[in-house]
Amino acid sequence: MKVGFIGLGKMGTAMAGRLLEGGHDVAVWNRTVAKAEPLLQKGARVAADVAAAATYGDICISMVENDEALLAVALADGGILSARSDGIHVAMGTHSLGLVRKLVEAHSARGIDFIAAPVLGRPPAAEAGQLGIIAGGSVAAVAEAQPLFDAMGRRTYPAGPDPVAAAAAKIINNFLLAASIQALGEAFALGEKCALPAETLLELLTDGLFGGAAHKIYGRLIADKAYFGNAGFAATTGLKDVKLALAAGEAFATPLPSANLCRDSLLSAIAAGHAEADWSVMAHVQARASGLAQS
Repeated sequence: MKVGFIGLGKMGTAMAGRLLEGGHDVAVWNRTVAKAEPLLQKGARVAADVAAAATYGDICISMVENDEALLAVALADGGILSARSDGIHVAMGTHSLGLVRKLVEAHSARGIDFIAAPVLGRPPAAEAGQLGIIAGGSVAAVAEAQPLFDAMGRRTYPAGPDPVAAAAAKIINNFLLAASIQALGEAFALGEKCALPAETLLELLTDGLFGGAAHKIYGRLIADKAYFGNAGFAATTGLKDVKLALAAGEAFATPLPSANLCRDSLLSAIAAGHAEADWSVMAHVQARASGLAQS
């Protein structure tokens, strides 16, 4: 399939690479053109601007970091909606429920199908084509985009015809993940103060009731205190997603006390100069609050 791909961060680059490896014809665009270089070697074309990427095929994909970036590529002059009058736009980033609702209405007015298809997984999963993809949109549009989802992911979770439901599912997932990281940080801080080796604690937790991928991945980062290396998910991005959960909770009168705690922990990490650390740095914040000396 011919597809335009907008947004080449760590996740977007890996996802576009999977499309190329799956035999799809991909034109890419990113504000920083140099980020397209690895994809050129795999056969990608570089679009001159957003409009060129948006109209390259019947489907265009955006994978951008936040609401502001999606507004810029979708609704600004020269963006997706001004360039197209048909086809499908698949937004695969994590975005607010309010923006997704606004985009549903704007796309419908232009005769363009809109799918919200946020993804589950860190960059290594994207590189391996092992993402979970939550797809919300019309049955026909999702079916048309399915070969692309198959190239990028291990499974597609249907969220129904309303793209807002898919956006909500991703926000809920990341809220629960943040709460799990916070709880792990508390557990490892208490274990360290009780002279329990981190490796032992990790093994007994993940070999028992907490054997899921989240506890294994983030438990390992916390046990190794590996917050400051190559972040798979930065603290700033984590804060953005936790704030999306809080906004959704407020909109639907649903208290999320754990989200407030995670927000404060991430804010503390950012204030301490760790904005680009992995969001598992919440455990570092907890360790410091517990009186444990850490670099």
